[in-house]
Amino acid sequence: MSGYGVFSVAGGAPRIGWRDGDEVVDLSALGAIYAQPSLNALMALGPTAWGESLARARVHDGPRVPLGAATLQLPFEVADYVDFYSSLEHATNMGRLFRPDADPLLPNWRWLPVGYHGRAGTVVVSGTGVRRPRGQLKLPDSDAPVYAPSRRLDIELELGFVVGVPSPLGEPVPAERFADHVFGVVLVNDWSARDIQAWEYVPLGPFLGKSFQTSISAWVTPLALLEARRVEAPQQEPPVLAHLAAGRDWALDIDLEVELNGEVISRGNARTLYWTMPQQLAHATSNGASLRTGDLMASGTISGPDPGSEGSLIELTHNTSFLDDGDEVVLRGKAGELELGEVRGRVLPAV
Repeated sequence: MSGYGVFSVAGGAPRIGWRDGDEVVDLSALGAIYAQPSLNALMALGPTAWGESLARARVHDGPRVPLGAATLQLPFEVADYVDFYSSLEHATNMGRLFRPDADPLLPNWRWLPVGYHGRAGTVVVSGTGVRRPRGQLKLPDSDAPVYAPSRRLDIELELGFVVGVPSPLGEPVPAERFADHVFGVVLVNDWSARDIQAWEYVPLGPFLGKSFQTSISAWVTPLALLEARRVEAPQQEPPVLAHLAAGRDWALDIDLEVELNGEVISRGNARTLYWTMPQQLAHATSNGASLRTGDLMASGTISGPDPGSEGSLIELTHNTSFLDDGDEVVLRGKAGELELGEVRGRVLPAV
């Protein structure tokens, strides 16, 4: 396993480290930029500096700390958070659940990567417990909503990318410039309260059913380490508009799995995503919205075409079973011999 993260030991100051198997290599001796409590300054330097840093980090003979002795921090300061809906299989499964007598895909889905803006301040590092949220929910046999703990707390297995180099307001970033701006990837669990979401999302979309918490891996895998895992994405039909047409060679062959209470309940692969990360970035900036260092953009739930490859409980159980208090979920990703940082979280009772 390899990647950049931020760690501390025995109450010491947080600093940047490189994950090497079951150890963390302290990089702070390489310069002041590595003695900081986040990756943001390093991420802002751009591709040339990233390449130099990666070469040094992988051979640095700095102090090593056993992973169990390190306290892992949120690896970067999240500027903005966007969550997409990029899996054809997931969107189709959800449409069949809730619109069984209609086309499962809404008319815009094949034309653009549907997404919403989340809450950057509630993105947390792997290992942080998730408190069952309270909110308004409408029970099937009731005429009015109630304010109560969510009864349908769910997971979403996602892959996210982290922006390093910002862009000016008013200037779209084309898909061809994806690697000029994006530092690396993380695994993401976009915890979802399906009952709160169902009551609130019409007409403006997800809000409190999503914003209570999103968990990410403690380690950011540099984009350069995934070059060998690039594959062609599934064919898009109808052909998309010209400003979204590039970036189809950026599907990533990353094996994914979901573990619930020690049992693997789903296995899939990120290569099935209909909308690629460069297309997501191009769409997010197509109106001139600027990028900031630390922007996090997630794929949305990744589900595959085969039974057992769904990335959420609502799909795996056909809307019948969700998370109980005390349940622990672990998301994992592997790109050949390269393991991405896991995302772990345990459900805590509502307060």
